[in-house]
Amino acid sequence: MLTGEEGFDRRIEPFRTELLAYCYRMLGSAHDAEDLVQDTYLRAWRAREQYDDTRSSLRTWLYRIATNACLTALEVHGRRPLPSGLVAASDPLGPLVQGEHAAWLQPLPDSLLDAGDPAGAVIDRSSLRLAFAAALQHLSARQRGALILRDVLSFSGSETAEILGTTVVSVNSSLQRARTRVKEVGVRQERVSEPSAAEQRAWVERYMKAFELADVEGLKRLLTEDVVMEMPPMLNWFSGRSNYGLFMEWVFGAAGKDWLLKEVAANGGQPGFAAYQRVGDGYDLHTLQIFTVTDEGISRNSVFQDSNVYATFGLAARLDDQGLAIAEA
Repeated sequence: MLTGEEGFDRRIEPFRTELLAYCYRMLGSAHDAEDLVQDTYLRAWRAREQYDDTRSSLRTWLYRIATNACLTALEVHGRRPLPSGLVAASDPLGPLVQGEHAAWLQPLPDSLLDAGDPAGAVIDRSSLRLAFAAALQHLSARQRGALILRDVLSFSGSETAEILGTTVVSVNSSLQRARTRVKEVGVRQERVSEPSAAEQRAWVERYMKAFELADVEGLKRLLTEDVVMEMPPMLNWFSGRSNYGLFMEWVFGAAGKDWLLKEVAANGGQPGFAAYQRVGDGYDLHTLQIFTVTDEGISRNSVFQDSNVYATFGLAARLDDQGLAIAEA
């Protein structure tokens, strides 16, 4: 039994960041994950006198509380796909179509993982990549839990069964179905080979320079042949270097060629930037763009237009010519 309020807080605090990463994988929303971690700590506080360290570790106990909170939330919110996991590819020059009632997968700011929590160093950041997070959305809630707990967090079968409140046989069945489904949607479960963080950032910095010059051919040279662009909340998405170029020509024609870009990092190391469009005497926030980079170039650009996502990344709505935030009137 845990005794002493100060001692209890000190013992559970180191798990906060890894629980945030877990809840994000389960829910696909940084905002919801933060809320669920807060809820987990509140539930743990209220139940602290019920914890018995002879039956399970403190970490397992916290994960069970977090899992119950996530499963309850998923009953209400359901899955959060990206457009490429929901509808067929679009014409890059076709009209933009907004998904009216879809709740989309959101990126996770790296700043939430770099808050100085000691547990942050042990998080497998490759398992936070947008492609893997999107693949998890194809699984049922319990399949998702089984896959994350067993294959990402390396809990044993018995520990996973305790966390999910079920049997080892049921866990193994859910895990097998989850592995099969993830393979079907084209995402390998093992660590994906990717360039170093510095190399990925270098690719995106070259992309940013071409973007600021509205150099479509320069952008295309940085892309893989089968590059994908998707842009929730729009249902539109497309693949291929040529289609990408056609769309970017339309963007620069419609939104102008005067941009200000701010670097960001998301999902355990994916580089990106916030794009600000010239409007009047300043720059208005236009999109948040997160990139997947391979040895051959940029293979995916996930473009977000969502005020909740902007808020999670702490992005100002408007900047002046020096890139400083302009306070809202």
